[in-house]
Amino acid sequence: MYEPRHAEIIEGLTRTPARISPKYFYDERGSKLFEAITQLPEYYPTRTEHAILEQSGPEIARAIGSGCTLIEPGAGSCAKAAVLCGLIAPRCFVGVDISADYLSEAVQRLGARFPAMDARALGGDITRGIHLPDDLPAAPRLVFYPGSSIGNFDPPSALALLRQMRALARDDGGLLIGIDLPKDVAVLEAAYDDAQGVTAQFNRNVLAHLNRLIGSDFETDDWRHRAFFNPEESRIEMHLEACVPVDVHWPGGARAFAMGERIHTENSYKYSLDRFCDLLAQAGFARARAWQDARGWFAVVHAQP
Repeated sequence: MYEPRHAEIIEGLTRTPARISPKYFYDERGSKLFEAITQLPEYYPTRTEHAILEQSGPEIARAIGSGCTLIEPGAGSCAKAAVLCGLIAPRCFVGVDISADYLSEAVQRLGARFPAMDARALGGDITRGIHLPDDLPAAPRLVFYPGSSIGNFDPPSALALLRQMRALARDDGGLLIGIDLPKDVAVLEAAYDDAQGVTAQFNRNVLAHLNRLIGSDFETDDWRHRAFFNPEESRIEMHLEACVPVDVHWPGGARAFAMGERIHTENSYKYSLDRFCDLLAQAGFARARAWQDARGWFAVVHAQP
């Protein structure tokens, strides 16, 4: 019998078409590659969101208040949390990430930068629910979900995740979330298929991670990176495409892939602000305020029950 994580991976690999959840991008190497992606000239979301936090930081801080418990699912390097901590001075920070070792180092650095703050690392997968420590300070909770990561989920799954965040925030807290807005297709596709090939390395690395997790025998060089905008779904799609016929094995199973056959590894939905605020309302957030960059490429939204 497979453990739940293995069963989820194998179920995805045996689908037609095959798919891998994007959460498996983030082993230690994948986390470092993603940080490199955020520095690329084509990848606008990180710097655009950072500019919004800098330019509108005082307004955002007044809306949130100080002294909260800050919870960041998918915290990664905690770089964005560091910006926010400088604005709102939380009493406590809880970083949550599936890549626990990478997270632990990042939270240690964050704690050293803000020594008055209780900084904690929690290994976990938000898609399976987060169980917070029982001894958190008695303070309002702010869930921080930057970087447009909500776009990795289709609308029903995004709604379910927002409802989880609403439960984490409780009635006296809130959510601060980044969303990537619709824009020119050439800008979108370049952001997910950079000239240096870093995103291609990031995409193929998921296969090496799966080899360690389930004992499969993927050869990363057998696969090429594909990224394109799907206008009907308003999303970027990332795939891995077999360069040659491939037979992949794992304990208890196997799958043959024809040359040109694809594994779907990620979606990144681009929501209009109105559509996203409707999702927030369905999730139980009655109030929302948004800040955007001058080009209208990205928004940071503060939502409250």
